[in-house]
Amino acid sequence: MLHFPAWKIAVVAVVCALGILFALPNVLPKDSLDGLPDWLPHKQISLGLDLRGGSYVLLEVESETILEEWQESIEGDFRAMLRDERIGVRSQGWGNQRLTMMLREAADLDAARLAVQEYDNDILINFDDDGTILVELTEQGINERISNATEQAIEILTRRLNEFGVSEPIIQRQGLDRIIIQLPGISDSSIIDPDTVAKLTFRMVDTDTPLSQALAGDIPAGSELLEEHRTQEQKDAGVPVQYYVVRKRVMVSGEHLTDAQPSFDQGRPVVSFRFDSAGGRRFCDTTTENVGLPMAIVLDDEVISAPRINSPICQGAGIITGNFSPEETNDLAVLLRAGALPAPLLILEERTVGPNMGADQVRAGEMAAVIGLVAVIVFMVFSYGLFGIFANVALVANIILIGGALSTLQATLTLPGIAGIVLTIGMAVDANVLIFERIREEVANGRTPFNAVDAGYKRALTTIIDANVTTFIAAALLYTLGDGPIKGFGVTLAIGILTSLFTSIMVTRLFAVLWLRRRRPQALPL
Repeated sequence: MLHFPAWKIAVVAVVCALGILFALPNVLPKDSLDGLPDWLPHKQISLGLDLRGGSYVLLEVESETILEEWQESIEGDFRAMLRDERIGVRSQGWGNQRLTMMLREAADLDAARLAVQEYDNDILINFDDDGTILVELTEQGINERISNATEQAIEILTRRLNEFGVSEPIIQRQGLDRIIIQLPGISDSSIIDPDTVAKLTFRMVDTDTPLSQALAGDIPAGSELLEEHRTQEQKDAGVPVQYYVVRKRVMVSGEHLTDAQPSFDQGRPVVSFRFDSAGGRRFCDTTTENVGLPMAIVLDDEVISAPRINSPICQGAGIITGNFSPEETNDLAVLLRAGALPAPLLILEERTVGPNMGADQVRAGEMAAVIGLVAVIVFMVFSYGLFGIFANVALVANIILIGGALSTLQATLTLPGIAGIVLTIGMAVDANVLIFERIREEVANGRTPFNAVDAGYKRALTTIIDANVTTFIAAALLYTLGDGPIKGFGVTLAIGILTSLFTSIMVTRLFAVLWLRRRRPQALPL
């Protein structure tokens, strides 16, 4: 253990130097960071909401919309399957999450059973002898779709915030259908805009139904009446609403978009878009089959525009025109790139955390860390003399390495994270205490200083590794299974364990080896 080749000394020196280099931005003002060369680290430790202040929003996925869309999908699929088998349906409708379909001919019941028998397992299908088909949603199916929608909403919100340039947002799931969003350093949470689903569809305008008929309430089953999109300025100016009768069938959906960018067409702000291969084929087929007819571009149940198809569009790309300002085209492009939310989100709680509260907590955490550090330093010096000083230097190196690791990984530091660092300060010298006590035992057994130090490090190493591995497993579980503050505590504790192992085993041993080689003492100052 006392054999310390030059390459090991170089590794210890490089790791400590890198730790200092990556931790240094945290003690420099942000103005000074801008003046540093590009090749130097610029990242500072990211502070969480409880330390930095910002916005906190609790959202809930509107599960009714998810269930309604699922019900519409089931009803449409059943109608299509029965129609393919030329089975007539007399009436149908939903009630209490149950679809009731009455066949025109009860004799078609066996054929209907064969037609739908392999449909989704998340529903229950019952058949009555009088020609009635009952389709019931299962609790498992409902929960699965709500859960999937929540996960999808988290992914899309993350992409949206990243597109808008929000740094270090914290987005976490709570329960089946709730989402917590924390925006450190941002006091205005309106950037989340949960009301904007950004669901884009391309549908044909129903030219067979007169607008006056639709306004009177007589709308065919396969169509609906939608408003044209108006800007806020148009609404304030009292510009009248224009309506369109649009078919419900979606020809191409926004999920096939691969890119959307703000641009200009003949001096007008527009959004240019591009489809994937499947979307490009569908768009080409649709425009080819409907030349001369208007196609509605629908965003969140508002018609953005309804241009007439003059010729087939088979390039897999196009533009969205409308009453847009340049800023609106940019926001729309961002939303389309991020994707559509599976359902609207309801704001259950919204609050702003002031930076003063965070500053007080930071000062309290800093004071606790300083007091703990001083207490540990004094204890080690009084207990182990020169070797205690070696351990204290390693402890300072450990703290610097933690700061450098947090800065590099951009892990969010929260108040429990500070608690993890304070705990690490106390735990960091445990390994050295075990080693030094073992060395004392070896000296008491009559070993020479060199042999005692060598045996102390060898025999204590297994115990040190076992103790730290078990603690690291606990920290990893806290990070993996925990949420919010628990994650912050787990990540700082895990980083502290790794750095303390390095400093206690490598740094203190380097100091001890160099001192022994230079002084060759007859007795150890322990």
